[in-house]
Amino acid sequence: MAASRRRTKAGDSVVKTEDLVTYYKDMLLIRRFEEKAGQLYGMGLINGFCHLYIGQEAVVVGMQSTISNDRDSVITSYRDHGHMLACGMDARGVMAELTGRAGGYSKGKGGSMHMFSREKRFFGGHGIVGAQVPLGTGLAFAHKYNEDGGVCLCYLGDGAVNQGQVYESFNMSALWKLPVIYVIENNKYAMGTSVERSAANVELFRRGAAYNIPGVQVDGMDVMAVRTAGLEAVARARGGEGPSILEMKTYRYRGHSMSDPAKYRTKEEVAKMREQHDPIDQLRKKLLDDKAVTEEQLKEIDREVKAVVSEAADFAQTSPEPDPSELFTDILIEA
Repeated sequence: MAASRRRTKAGDSVVKTEDLVTYYKDMLLIRRFEEKAGQLYGMGLINGFCHLYIGQEAVVVGMQSTISNDRDSVITSYRDHGHMLACGMDARGVMAELTGRAGGYSKGKGGSMHMFSREKRFFGGHGIVGAQVPLGTGLAFAHKYNEDGGVCLCYLGDGAVNQGQVYESFNMSALWKLPVIYVIENNKYAMGTSVERSAANVELFRRGAAYNIPGVQVDGMDVMAVRTAGLEAVARARGGEGPSILEMKTYRYRGHSMSDPAKYRTKEEVAKMREQHDPIDQLRKKLLDDKAVTEEQLKEIDREVKAVVSEAADFAQTSPEPDPSELFTDILIEA
């Protein structure tokens, strides 16, 4: 049986001040983008489902800092806007897709849950719970088959981890020692049912034990703890040792989707998480305590980020709607 470890702590990896500032800016961009998306949804400019990533920013920013955009691949579920931005996708294209415009990454036909970027090696955004896991395992198989040295980061939630296809994927990836890291974003409530009420074993990092997949539980509200655990898992995958499971203990401040009032938890619980564990506030405090930046520099970063988001929102509202002929494109591919 694989040896599983409990929480990792930051400190193993040396990063420069400019790296920390970059992580701060990346997390803030995701936060401000999602806040704007929520506003546009409330105005009726975004239709369908919309799952916001507010509160979970440290997970994707920390993990993306451990891989290369040139050869590695990323795949996730429907709470995906943050992953797109962390992969380097243009905020304008992401927001335009949310509003169903032709300037979006899927030409306005995919919406919140289904956009892709081959250029940034981001393979979705998938609406079916757990469906991205076998696909991510397939991406890892392609990395190994092509001998390109790539690794796949496959993100999933605490609700998806109970799906049968997830365990079929675990078995195959372990059997073939595929370079894949399964990042479980455990935000405690899946669609609205707590982990304690839906899982016989709440230590999700142990879910790969039957397949000898090592698992680590990580403070997913601490970007450096995420990075430290991610670096180890990526090194293991690149070294031909196979898959890893990283359980990120994180938290979403909003409901499961914009239509969810989140009455299954108290306002006090959410407020406590914001006050004591917010990933952006924690890094902000560290930067100030270390005198790495000044208050004015942080305010300037916020102004820059807000300008990017404002431009994205303007683009999303002025970009034309898809031509009706687009209804019949991107359906089949000539093999």
